[in-house]
Parts: sequence; C-alpha cells; structure tokens
Amino acid sequence: MSLIAYHLPLDRHLEVGNNAVAAERLGLQEVEPFCEHEGLPLGVRGRFGSPVARDQVIESLAEVFGQSPQVFTYGPDAITSVGLVSGAAGRCFRAAIAEKLDLFVTGEAEEWVMNLAKESDSNFAAAGHYSTERLGIQALGSKLEQEFGIDVEFVDLPNPI
Repeated sequence: MSLIAYHLPLDRHLEVGNNAVAAERLGLQEVEPFCEHEGLPLGVRGRFGSPVARDQVIESLAEVFGQSPQVFTYGPDAITSVGLVSGAAGRCFRAAIAEKLDLFVTGEAEEWVMNLAKESDSNFAAAGHYSTERLGIQALGSKLEQEFGIDVEFVDLPNPI
C-alpha cells in the first residue's frame, strides 16, 4: 500500500502534525493551536522558556527543516514567542503580528511579506514549502511502525521551494 499525504490534517494535528513536530524540535513550550482556516487551526504557536537570540533560532530552523530559511528580520533580536504554519501560509503572518509573536515561520513567502515585516517591525521566516510539510508524515509513519508494526518507508523527494 502506498500513502501520499497532503495538507491540512498533517498541518494541524497536535501530536504528529508538521507544526507540532517542528515546535517540539525547536524546543517550544506551551504549544497551542494558531491561525484558523475555515474554523479550524492550521498551525501552532509556542514559547521558549527564556528568550533565544534570533540568529540562534534561525540556525535551529535550518536544522529542523534541512535548509536555510529565507528571513526578514525587522522584529526583536530576542525571540520568546513563535507561530508555525507549514506550507504556503503567509496569510497567517497577519495573525502572528496581531498576537505580537516575535517570529512567524511558514514554508514560503509571498511578495508582500517583506514589506509587511518591515512596516510592522516583525520577524518572518520561510523555511521551504516542502521542507515544512514533511515532518508530519514522518512522525505519522513512526507512530504506525511503533503501534501496529507496519513497515514504513518515507520517500524523500526534495524540493527547495
């Protein structure tokens, strides 16, 4: 059997979802749903136990997602709060600004994002659409292996976008 997994269920799931797994790997605490789409949350937001230097968080994003993110660094140098919404979720950047999050992370940046980051004194990171959406399926595969003894193989087809 082959399974190809797309989108919203693996974006929003709070255990094996793309964003929850990324939040855990980044070391975020107090993780909760963030940024609604059609009445359901798409991603998560969380906090570091103590402020972390922005450059260090950006390095951590590169490690978690396997590639250096595109960043617009107009916000605070010390990061405490982070919003994560995998894929193409630039529209959630406005929610991050409204909630005064120190950093918003998604997969890709739309053309207007840089100016909005600058105008709102905010930090934005785009860590790759594909890269931000592969963590959940890998976590789900591991869970299926552990709970049901099913052999799972993740076929990685990297896309730098």
